[in-house]
Amino acid sequence: MSARMLPVPDGLDGMRVDAGLAKLLGLSRTAVAELAAAGEVLLDGHPAGKSDRLSAGGLLEVTLPEPERAAEIVAEPVEGMKILHDDDDIVVISKPVGVAVHPSPGWTGPTVVGGLAAAGLRISTSGAAERQGVVHRLDAGTTGVMVVAKSEHAYTVLKRAFKERTVDKGYHAVVQGHPDPTRGTIDAPIDRHPRHDYKFAVVAGGRPSVTHYEVVEAFRAASLAHVKLETGRTHQIRVHFSALRHPCAGDLTYGADPVLAKKLGLTRQWLHARTLGFAHPADGRWVEFAAEYPDDLAGALEILRDGN
Repeated sequence: MSARMLPVPDGLDGMRVDAGLAKLLGLSRTAVAELAAAGEVLLDGHPAGKSDRLSAGGLLEVTLPEPERAAEIVAEPVEGMKILHDDDDIVVISKPVGVAVHPSPGWTGPTVVGGLAAAGLRISTSGAAERQGVVHRLDAGTTGVMVVAKSEHAYTVLKRAFKERTVDKGYHAVVQGHPDPTRGTIDAPIDRHPRHDYKFAVVAGGRPSVTHYEVVEAFRAASLAHVKLETGRTHQIRVHFSALRHPCAGDLTYGADPVLAKKLGLTRQWLHARTLGFAHPADGRWVEFAAEYPDDLAGALEILRDGN
């Protein structure tokens, strides 16, 4: 354990302890709340609760646990993971559901980098040890196309491309109801949900987030939308459509109808990274890749079409 003494800056005056300390230390609000509950956060010498308010000039004393060792990559075959393209610089895969992109504390399931290692593929050594070669992510519960860098040059070029938004990311989403207009842009800032740390929400002062969509097929109770992301926030598509009152079918976390989810046989959100286009890091030529729908999403779509 290590103790840190921190004066409260003017910019955090009046802020809750969990929100302010999370900003100061780069921790999640949940982690700060746990420290406060354990008596590890003192404000002017007195134990502070997570919802206490900070005062500018006050003195925080925080006792932090020793950092966890980075999760190790375990070479393990991943059932259902398909390699769509493989060359000296990149490998493009179709990620199945229930697979994380890289190891993280608390995750015991399969990972993309572990599956690539098991397949004998050498990937870039750039990036943190447990996420080498990873230039972008998909949630464990989201399927579809993603690229991993194999060469150091590809890692640098692709990291910059994702940061500068020159990558074309196309998703398909089945959303409840019928968005009006049928083509539009959702421009709404996203941050952690103010009450539930495990999910996100449209929050004033959150990170700028822009989603473009177009309904390509309408059903009685839902619509299939083609979605393009300008930004890549965690859960962005799920949060934005939930804010429109048209959550992704099956997405119970963000307000989907459990009756419809059961009818469609969905145990997760109907969301799929369909296409990915970018300038190839070797020579700059534009390349595009597409991933087919997995069985659960294809089956749900058939049920919707049969019901029309």
